[in-house]
Amino acid sequence: MDMFAPFSRLRRPSVIYQTDWQHRRSAARRQAVRHHFLQRPVRLKPLARLRHTLLNAFETLLFGHSSKRRLTLAGATAGLVVLAGMVVVPVFASVTRPDPVATQLTVPLELPPVELTETAIPAPVSALESDLYLASDAEAGWQVVTVRRNETLGNIFGRLGISSTLMHRLLDESDSVRALTQIHPGDQIAFRIPQQGVLTALQFDRSESERILIEIDDGKVSERVIERQLERRTQYGSAVITSSLFGAGDAAGISDQQLMRLAEVFNYDIDFAQDLREGDRFAVVYESIYRDGVKLRDGDILAAVFVNQGKRFEAFRFAGSDGRSDFFSADGRSLRKAFIRTPVEFTRISSRFSSARKHPILGRVRAHKGVDYAAPTGTPIRAAGTGTVTFVGTKSGWGRTIEIQHGRDTSTLYGHMSRFAKGVTRGQKVQQGEVIGYVGMSGLATGPHLHYEFRVKGVHRDPLSIDLPKGDPLTGADLAAFKKAHGNYALALAVVEDQALAVVR
Repeated sequence: MDMFAPFSRLRRPSVIYQTDWQHRRSAARRQAVRHHFLQRPVRLKPLARLRHTLLNAFETLLFGHSSKRRLTLAGATAGLVVLAGMVVVPVFASVTRPDPVATQLTVPLELPPVELTETAIPAPVSALESDLYLASDAEAGWQVVTVRRNETLGNIFGRLGISSTLMHRLLDESDSVRALTQIHPGDQIAFRIPQQGVLTALQFDRSESERILIEIDDGKVSERVIERQLERRTQYGSAVITSSLFGAGDAAGISDQQLMRLAEVFNYDIDFAQDLREGDRFAVVYESIYRDGVKLRDGDILAAVFVNQGKRFEAFRFAGSDGRSDFFSADGRSLRKAFIRTPVEFTRISSRFSSARKHPILGRVRAHKGVDYAAPTGTPIRAAGTGTVTFVGTKSGWGRTIEIQHGRDTSTLYGHMSRFAKGVTRGQKVQQGEVIGYVGMSGLATGPHLHYEFRVKGVHRDPLSIDLPKGDPLTGADLAAFKKAHGNYALALAVVEDQALAVVR
């Protein structure tokens, strides 16, 4: 007996046997997998798909289906062949065909020679360089420097290679040069440097009507003030609003800055954020400031009329016996009312005065006794009227808050500020339009806005609808002088306004 007989099966190769039902299941699984891959659609390119469709159609036409269906398939196949001939073949033919237009356009043209001279493309000239004061036509060596951001007078002297010792000497001997320590980006200073590091003169504008000329001769510093005559020209403009106030201003040739001044004139009567309508119109008489025939800027508005929703508002500028200029209506009553309608330049009204409003944070329905003006954080908030500050600090859900008492009966509240204006304290007297703080979202707020309340004898009133007290009228000699000047401007406004209406018609 072989002693290794019990272990002999380990030396043979092992064979795994499957029962009959296991074998059938494995075969069925393999067949299902094969069928799946055979039935899976193949993504063909467009031309290959067209060829495959045509072949299938011909195969069906020749070997399958009834004669009636064969005719239908034959017609469809013919249509596909015609479509391929009309679309595909011309496209490929146009790709390989030479462009006949290109060959026709290759015609030699004789062009006149171009002479490049210094005057062909003028170099940009700065304002000061184009208007330098020169003692003679032969004077040269001037360089105009435009102040850069965060640049000081010392940086400019160093950039030009001029010693700081000379700069300090000029600052000590000239009050006008000392003012250059407060320069701003965009300011211009002209230096006469005939040789490297040698400064013989400099000039700059102290104001629109004064040019300062500093000359250095043999170590001696001299200063001259050159007076420059300004010219004030009266201009007119009128337009009808069709899309926006600024769009109408562009059509009338009026600058955006002058339109903002126009809005300030009628700010007491018109809410320019929500009251403007298509068809409103305006006419304005204003000054433009010129110097040496060149316009410097827009001047003051002299007279204006604004028709808003059919209601006419007029304004005429007048300086009283006290020297103060203000705007008055045609009957001599001041347009400046005791309160500004909106104390902040806002983008929209996020919440109006209401007796029942669901609080966006607390979720409770309660009265909203003011108006919320949505505006970017940091937008200045102005006092609606002249008065005394009675509260500065944090107050419940309003966050940083200021309250102002105007006379005996009226008070206003400004809430949700990001910060207070510098120097605003309790008991301080503030003037109408004075900045008292900045828009924020302190307290219970979902976004930056001003919460503004208007109270009369302790009762909350809607700031948007309350009738504001009228301004004081002119009297005596001032009224007589106003009526004398008012007639000319009223006539000019009527003519300009008729021109705007004629254009619309």
